[in-house]
Amino acid sequence: MTISHRTIGDGGHRAIVLHDWFGTSAGWGPFLDHLDGAAFTYAFLDYRGYGQRADVPGDFTLAEIAQDVLALADQLGWDGFSLAGHSMGAKAAQLVLAQAPDRVRRLAGVAGVPAGAYPLEGEAYELFHGAPDRPGNRRAILDLVTGHRAPAAWLDRVTAQSLADSRRDAFAAYLDDWTTRDFAAKITGARLPVRVFAGEHDLALTPEVMRATWLTHYPEASLEVLRNCGHYPMYEIPVAFAAALEAFLAA
Repeated sequence: MTISHRTIGDGGHRAIVLHDWFGTSAGWGPFLDHLDGAAFTYAFLDYRGYGQRADVPGDFTLAEIAQDVLALADQLGWDGFSLAGHSMGAKAAQLVLAQAPDRVRRLAGVAGVPAGAYPLEGEAYELFHGAPDRPGNRRAILDLVTGHRAPAAWLDRVTAQSLADSRRDAFAAYLDDWTTRDFAAKITGARLPVRVFAGEHDLALTPEVMRATWLTHYPEASLEVLRNCGHYPMYEIPVAFAAALEAFLAA
């Protein structure tokens, strides 16, 4: 199977970039305009059921994403590469590392879901598990994770993009998998450069959550708290976020 993807740049440092539960390979906002294509080659993947691959059948799991990442790397002829993942995509990136540790150069988690289970209870469970069928729930999640600071027009637009660019069955299945799957034991102790980025206003995947998970899993991990943003630095602070991510990848 040929895996469709988006590519930016033709530089020597190769990186595969994985989107969040709401997004697609195109859903990175103005951040994409600020990447250094002379130093990096970025491959942005859509998951099965999303974006360019909305019609691709699958089980819609993190394991399937990891399988497709490695297949895409083979398709591109990339023996080694860095990984950057946003939210759910960061958890999928960690599963790629668990399956092919010798191929991953650097790992960046952006508001990254940890490798362990991420249980949702009570009102949070109802909010997230109602999101596949209720646009209002999707909008409320976006409002929550951006610290109730995002304008209504942006919340409406990202909600509409999520509804248009993902299949309902895929959206629901990925939620079940990224909240319950626990493979922390498989990656704990992995010695590679890891940077986890957390928005200071993210009310879900907070800097404290990152310290208790990512920084305990990876001996060489560091945390960078991004100021003046929440869960979506690619929209909220695109220039600063592009600079921070590439500084880590290039170090």
